[in-house]
Amino acid sequence: MESGQKAVTFKIGLLGYGTVGTGTAEIILDPSGRNSLLKEIEIAKVGVRSLDKPRSPELPVGILTTDLESIVTDPEISIVVELLGGLEPSRSLILKAIANGKNIVTANKAVIARHGEEIYNAANDAGVYVLLEAAVGGGIPVIKPLKQSLGVNRIQTVIGIINGTTNYILTQMTEEGADFGEVLTEAQKLGYAEADPTADVDGYDAADKIAILAAIAFGGRIKRDDIPCEGIRKINATDISYADDLGFVIKLLAIAKANENNDSLQVRVHPTLVSKEHPLANVNGVNNAVLVEGDPLGQVMLFGPGAGKGATASAVVSDIVNIVGILLTNNTNE
Repeated sequence: MESGQKAVTFKIGLLGYGTVGTGTAEIILDPSGRNSLLKEIEIAKVGVRSLDKPRSPELPVGILTTDLESIVTDPEISIVVELLGGLEPSRSLILKAIANGKNIVTANKAVIARHGEEIYNAANDAGVYVLLEAAVGGGIPVIKPLKQSLGVNRIQTVIGIINGTTNYILTQMTEEGADFGEVLTEAQKLGYAEADPTADVDGYDAADKIAILAAIAFGGRIKRDDIPCEGIRKINATDISYADDLGFVIKLLAIAKANENNDSLQVRVHPTLVSKEHPLANVNGVNNAVLVEGDPLGQVMLFGPGAGKGATASAVVSDIVNIVGILLTNNTNE
């Protein structure tokens, strides 16, 4: 910021203060050694279900509220960060925030996969931004590279291991020779799988994410409900062993592939035999990876932690900072 220029504080509102919400707050409240724009950001309100639950980091009195609508309508808040998950009330709150001129950051792949077009159209009409790096791949930068760095390529395929729970389960089955049910129970005890693991193990979470990636990579609207989806419940130790004997590993892949003429697109999620020599074969544990193939680039793989407090919060705050940078530039140019 130039000498003599008045400092600008951007107030944000968080919808949700669970694992990712607290991780987001930790980064913003400890800006030392990070992007200098973090010092321009103030957490104004945080929406929660209950005020009684102890939370860390602890926020100043008056910031926590159970009135989520008061956040999306607050005239002082310029960025609303939606971390509730699920379809409702997330969709309605995002749309109301946009209608009130708020920029949006979200980690919610389900609401974007199913209602993305409605949300983007509303944002375009209102002249605000919707950023969603954290919705796919946790801390792996994948949305922005697809939009910008790889944007001049003619994308041919996007193939991803984009669900950490299923990748952990398949990795453990491979390394321990155990069956699905046994490893699922272990994953639930370790916190890698939800009490109700349906969205993960049946492939629905991966389908939400590939719908988003495919729409960005191929520039079209993807109907989430049209994506064929098969999970890993039927995979057993015998399948793993046979695959190993043949030189393969089994991975749950989310695939978006254009035909040779680039005029049609296949999008699907299913367990796949992956050659041990393929780059995705060695993506293990809760890690994620997205392999993009395009012309003239060839292949590039983005790899890293696909979930977790730090990884996802990193992507969320990166989006917040990007919006702040844009708003500062716009203010300077006015």
